[in-house]
Amino acid sequence: MMTVLQTERLTISELTFDDAEFIVELLNDDAFIRYIGDKGVRNVADAREYLRNGPIGSYEKYGFGLYLVCRRADKLRIGMCGLVRRDGLDDPDVGFAFLPEYRMNGYAFESTAAVIDHARRNLGIKRLLGICNPENHGSIRLLEKAGFVFERRTRLSPEADEVNLYASQA
Repeated sequence: MMTVLQTERLTISELTFDDAEFIVELLNDDAFIRYIGDKGVRNVADAREYLRNGPIGSYEKYGFGLYLVCRRADKLRIGMCGLVRRDGLDDPDVGFAFLPEYRMNGYAFESTAAVIDHARRNLGIKRLLGICNPENHGSIRLLEKAGFVFERRTRLSPEADEVNLYASQA
């Protein structure tokens, strides 16, 4: 596991195939499905495919992706946070998702702030986006707290539901 960042409470590392069981749990959380979407990941084989085509493929192609977030104190996997490069968007967006028992503890903001700093300082990314379901008030608050400003509603594909698009400049 390659550590990308550390904060006071968190270790942020590249996801590996060893994280497949955790990915099954996270991507099948009710809030993940409601606010982010159903990725069709139901078992370890599905999770390995998701990792191969998603985060791991992104590291290889772009040098960044979604990362595993663990608590430093006990190395417990609690969520993921990182950068996503999507077709149809000009700039990478910040993404985050945490298991229910680790929400409302400041972990999402702490990891997001670290990822934003990493994107600007180490990757030279000036403009970052944030997208979220218009009903996901927690994610909206986090993006605004992190300095993102609402730009518009958009669709990531013609058949997709509208999402809020936020942007932050260095």
